[in-house]
Amino acid sequence: MYQLACNMAKGNKRKLSTLSVDEFLTSAFDSGSQSGSDEEETGEGSRKKTRVRKKVKDGKGKKTLQPKTQEERKEKPKGAAQEHKEQLSRLKEKDPEFFKFLAENDKKLLNFDDTDSSDDDGENQLHVLPGELEVDSNEEEEEEEKETAPKSKKGRDLIPITIRMVDSWRDAAEAKLTYKLFHDIVMAFKAAVSTTKGDDDGHLGKYKVEDSSVFNALVSFCIQDLLPALQKVLQLKPDGKKRLLLPSSSSQWQKVRQDVSVYLAGLIQLLSSLTEVSVVSAVLRHMNDLVPYYLCFPKHSRILLKQVVMQWSTGEETVRVLAFLILNKISRDKQDVYLNLVLKQMYVAYVKNCKFTSPNVLPMINFMQRSLTEMYALDHQATYQHAFIYIRQLAIHLRNAMTLKKKETYQSVYNWQFVHCLFLWCRLLSTVYPNDVLEPLIYPLTQVIIGCIKLLPTARYYPLRLHCVRALTLLSDCTNTFIPVMPFLLEIFQQMDFNKKPGRMSVRPINFAVVLKLSNANLQEKAYRDGLIEQLYDLTLEYLHTQAHTIGFPELVLPVTIQLKTFLKECKVANYCKQIRQLLEKVQENSSFITKRRQRATFGVVDKVAVASWEKAVKEEVSPLQKYYSSWKKLREKEIILEITGKERLEDLHFPEIKRRKLQESKEKDKKEFRDLFDSDSSSDDESCGFKSKGASKKSDEDIVKDLSDMDSEDAGEDDDDHLSFEDDSDDEDKMSVKPSRAVAKMSHSELEVLAEGDEDVVEDLEFSDED
Repeated sequence: MYQLACNMAKGNKRKLSTLSVDEFLTSAFDSGSQSGSDEEETGEGSRKKTRVRKKVKDGKGKKTLQPKTQEERKEKPKGAAQEHKEQLSRLKEKDPEFFKFLAENDKKLLNFDDTDSSDDDGENQLHVLPGELEVDSNEEEEEEEKETAPKSKKGRDLIPITIRMVDSWRDAAEAKLTYKLFHDIVMAFKAAVSTTKGDDDGHLGKYKVEDSSVFNALVSFCIQDLLPALQKVLQLKPDGKKRLLLPSSSSQWQKVRQDVSVYLAGLIQLLSSLTEVSVVSAVLRHMNDLVPYYLCFPKHSRILLKQVVMQWSTGEETVRVLAFLILNKISRDKQDVYLNLVLKQMYVAYVKNCKFTSPNVLPMINFMQRSLTEMYALDHQATYQHAFIYIRQLAIHLRNAMTLKKKETYQSVYNWQFVHCLFLWCRLLSTVYPNDVLEPLIYPLTQVIIGCIKLLPTARYYPLRLHCVRALTLLSDCTNTFIPVMPFLLEIFQQMDFNKKPGRMSVRPINFAVVLKLSNANLQEKAYRDGLIEQLYDLTLEYLHTQAHTIGFPELVLPVTIQLKTFLKECKVANYCKQIRQLLEKVQENSSFITKRRQRATFGVVDKVAVASWEKAVKEEVSPLQKYYSSWKKLREKEIILEITGKERLEDLHFPEIKRRKLQESKEKDKKEFRDLFDSDSSSDDESCGFKSKGASKKSDEDIVKDLSDMDSEDAGEDDDDHLSFEDDSDDEDKMSVKPSRAVAKMSHSELEVLAEGDEDVVEDLEFSDED
């Protein structure tokens, strides 16, 4: 057994089929030890490889390593490469023709180098390093690509656009717009728009814009002249239908589609960066013409709608109107795709931009209400879903405020956003009436408004109550729905004490249209009570006007008549009583008119059709209260216009500053000025009376009269604290009959005293003509 193992160790190998079990086990142990030694050698070789690679990575700047010496290569055992070379040499002897064919067609195969490849079996073979090693790292290649790519883009020269180029493009486009010319114009426009965002040159294409004049010329050319030329290329002809003609129906559309997409995206980017109103208006007009093109690109359409909604809610008046035209145009043509999206975005923008209300902002809020109402009127089914959700939201806020009774919950209801939302839905339901889909929303909306009034029924929130009453009046009038509004107005007559003396004087009147609540200081002002009486008068007249033709008007105004008579008995302010008495007379007159007409009726109360026809006839005949309301409405509108214009005029006028002197200072000045006039005791007509001859005196008679009138005005100023006099000097001159060219006649002392006293001062109010 030992001898057999020795023979196997010496290399006398035998076939496995001739081996016994003991021989096989012995040979297996030897082969295992041999393979273990091989693994150790290969392990050392792999460790050498890792050391080499680490040296290459640590070198960073060194990409070559010194190869091993030839002696080390010779020591390596020969592998499959040398055997393959020997096979080729034997092939030359066995098949010289095939070897010749290989020599002619594949010399690399014959010139085989055994150092270029390794043994397939991998036994006792190590990796042979070439003459130079190249670093093969993906990370370094990516870094080099990132470094070299921008340099290559920036390195290439971009063509600067000049005004001459723009003019040449305009002339060529007017003659005939080719596809290449259109592509160049779009690339130039893209480069111009990119300057507004500060993009890098790598995204501009082949053009760049360096001058503002070139930018203006290029943008104006694209906005004014590019679309007509493009229409000629696409050969679009309107078919007379109401729907928009999409350019995608043209046979030439695919050739310009990509460039049109770039151009439309550039317009949206340009719109988002503009601030000048005139430029924004021009771009929006151009976009309105390009709506059919935007509809061919759904992605661009969504981005456009977002930008246009922003302009509709925050821009100037002209910009808002143009933005609304675009929104309406897109929504009408693609209702199923964009209408819900547009309605949601417009409502959210409306709520965001009505947080603060002022006289300047109020017209814009009213415009948003009316335009949004028009958009909701396009699809009643979609509108019902939106209105139901948002009215329910308002009701939830009101319920939280009523249950929690905290300051935060009260503020979530008593704010401008909540009030303007109520006005919006009242205006919507009033506009689309009669409508079976939206009519069920009238009742819940009315309940929300009444709950808002009853939440905090204090004097500080009277302005908010008046806003809610106005919304209910609008809803009741337009929807032919009876809503009990008068109790909320009569409650103010009961709670408010108009006879109480005001605690402070106000500088200016209170504008109830832009006020929700008042401070404690405002409640003490006289202007607050004056404005409150006017508001009660206006709202009572407006609501009773809506019910003036109804058959139950006498019963409706009975509580009103009682409350107004009680007010007239208790109130001692003449101005307040005058307005309320006039209102009471008109209400009683209309009540007697309805009573007389009702007495001649031949139908019963149950007959609703006859009642409706009777009310329609009375409304066409025009009742006394309706006549008075129409005339009052015209006067009221004129007053509002004059009030607005008057404020503007007063801001432009520069009134002189009134300087008030103290009483003692004014007396001392008067004594010093007229000491010579009143201290003289002589009654003679000598020159000591203060008047000199023509040659000695430099003062004219007009100056003397002027001094005397100034003295009188100063005396009057001591009583009135104001020393402004608006008298005509020419009248004094006519009365005195003094000629300025001659010397003054001598006057006695008593005549001088009478002259010094003068006439009584006449104080007139300032009046402004319409020309001011």
